[in-house]
Amino acid sequence: MGISNRAYGRHRGVSEASVRKAIKSGRISKASDSTIDPVKADAQWVRNTDVGQQRKSKQKRKAVSTAAIDAVNDTLQEQGGSGGGTTYMQARTANEVLKAQTNRIRLQQIKNELVDRSSALAHVFKLARSERDAWVSWPARISSQMAAELDVDAHKMHVMLEAYVRQHLSELADVQPRVD
Repeated sequence: MGISNRAYGRHRGVSEASVRKAIKSGRISKASDSTIDPVKADAQWVRNTDVGQQRKSKQKRKAVSTAAIDAVNDTLQEQGGSGGGTTYMQARTANEVLKAQTNRIRLQQIKNELVDRSSALAHVFKLARSERDAWVSWPARISSQMAAELDVDAHKMHVMLEAYVRQHLSELADVQPRVD
């Protein structure tokens, strides 16, 4: 004596509708008493089922990365949605918004409207370095002229100007550019 369609579906880990579909298509057969012999049906199922047509089980499905989930939540928050309890429609909407944003960025790259972050940081560093070098050399160029106008010792003026310029530059060195 065999088992019912529903029991065989539980046995295989599929729905009763899948079992009915398999019987209708001839992939598995019922016994004369309209029940299913699980051993015989399992062999038929394996032999007659195209693995490429099977849906992957929940364990085999590709996991959604936390980065993707975070991106969807960020997009929902940007659009005024809630961060918790995302519905399917909200996730689809967020996904479409994310695709649009990605495509906009790609278009800006193609049009050369975007600046590479590393080259921008290198350029800022180069500008700051040249500014610093100009300030470091400034006391040597101007101290003798200032000393003559003020009628003070040129060497003393140069040493004082250089000390104050270096102090000021060390204070400016603590400022870090924010490039977010």
